Amino acid sequence: MSSLSQSASAPVSAAPRAQRVRKVLETALFPTRLDIQDESARHAHHVEQTRGPNAGATETHFRLYIVSPVFEGMNRVARSRKVHDLLAVELADGLHALALTLRTPAEEEAVV
Repeated sequence: MSSLSQSASAPVSAAPRAQRVRKVLETALFPTRLDIQDESARHAHHVEQTRGPNAGATETHFRLYIVSPVFEGMNRVARSRKVHDLLAVELADGLHALALTLRTPAEEEAVV
């Protein structure tokens, strides 16, 4: 798999945000499961959606379910920080909120 690096100052491509998020997460986390659910419509009435620089923006609220071996040995805060760091460009460009479920393959197997 090719390596992809994004910094907070990198330009954001014209591809839909969910596709960009998927590409970044797949490249960095090698997930065995990656579900991306766009929950933006449920938040369309929020102030940041109706006024200001992101008024009318789409793809602003995502629910992510990620199972990755990269999370081994990381606590919940470290896992969350890792995902937020990977998505820094998107968060700086209108992605407003992430709801995260982050598990290792062993944790996922225990739940299923």
